[in-house]
Amino acid sequence: MATFRLRHFSNPQTLRAIAPERLLSFLDPFRGFFAAQGYALPSAAHAYSIDHQALVDIFMSPDESTPKELLDAVYLVDEMSGPEEMNALLEAADLPLDSGSDHSPADIAVQVWLLDSEILERKHAERFLFKPKSFEYYQSDRDEPPAFNLPAPATRQNLERGLDDWFDSKKRGRNCRVFIYPREHEVAFLVRHGEPFKREESQDGTDVSSVCYRPIKYDVVVYDRLLGELRIHAQLVGEKKLYCQQFGDHLFGDEGCFPGKNKYTLEPLREDGVDSLACGDIEGIESITLVEVEFFWGGAYRAGDCRKADDIFADLELRQRHLPEGGRIVKAVFKVKFADSKTPRSLKIKPPNVAQYTRDSDAGLVEQWLKLRGFIVHEEVTEDEPVTENVAGS
Repeated sequence: MATFRLRHFSNPQTLRAIAPERLLSFLDPFRGFFAAQGYALPSAAHAYSIDHQALVDIFMSPDESTPKELLDAVYLVDEMSGPEEMNALLEAADLPLDSGSDHSPADIAVQVWLLDSEILERKHAERFLFKPKSFEYYQSDRDEPPAFNLPAPATRQNLERGLDDWFDSKKRGRNCRVFIYPREHEVAFLVRHGEPFKREESQDGTDVSSVCYRPIKYDVVVYDRLLGELRIHAQLVGEKKLYCQQFGDHLFGDEGCFPGKNKYTLEPLREDGVDSLACGDIEGIESITLVEVEFFWGGAYRAGDCRKADDIFADLELRQRHLPEGGRIVKAVFKVKFADSKTPRSLKIKPPNVAQYTRDSDAGLVEQWLKLRGFIVHEEVTEDEPVTENVAGS
């Protein structure tokens, strides 16, 4: 059998730190399954006699008979049974948790699950919201940013069904979930969906069997209410098109609201030189330095050229040179010195739509600079746009 990887519930001590009657309530819906595995859960009056090691043995050796609902519940509670996760649950959960200070993180996680599993599921998903650093941008085709209202539950469910149709057609299963996280000027959406089915061989002693499962993936879609655009972190081109269409349809009543336009150009580097890095009019940014630039020359062999320096424009001035006139600039890396940090942070721009930050929170100030210096354009993306990721040196 495959090992069910648990960070906390693989230790009987973690289970012992959960109030016995609470742990029993958590497991009671699956009493028949545990009996079939050779362990009879005690009655409520004898909850103190739970065999924690027996539970660990069952958790760590799931098979085809293990209820999916049990696996999902154990996995989510286990993932949220650490100290940091407990703090996140306590801050988010306006629930009648038991009073007192003798609750372990796992005990809090089980309490939240029993009172409102939606909260625990949402806080678990939220951890994936801040991991992506690279996004593609899709601007609205409207003159003014489309007005946005938080969707009602029915609207969110319709959006999920619309996404499910595409995921299902691509052999990724159904039952995706969309979690919504409002911010001051943005609304972030975390899309949890399945990946293609996997089948792997596993060994338990001398027995060889196969394990089938569908991996889970998290994509991020953010709507900027001030700019009227979506920024998307997803793996497939089809997924990005899907999100533009479905979010436009269900949230703004127009599936063509975000048609996909070029956002970035790097030509100001060539046209304005070091002046394109001026940032004195952006409060919060102290300096910007170009440290890497990549050109695509094309031709039969798809030639490319990448140049790096601690300060490219300073090096060019020292050598009395300029950036090449020919070739298309397909990537630039900058070091941005923010007023709130001693260490410069990296910014990578890859036209037409990719911006990669050290911190996603840097986007606001950087976008102001990009717009003022002419790095942001508004041209339609064509189907035959070259794929910059394949350029030499990428």
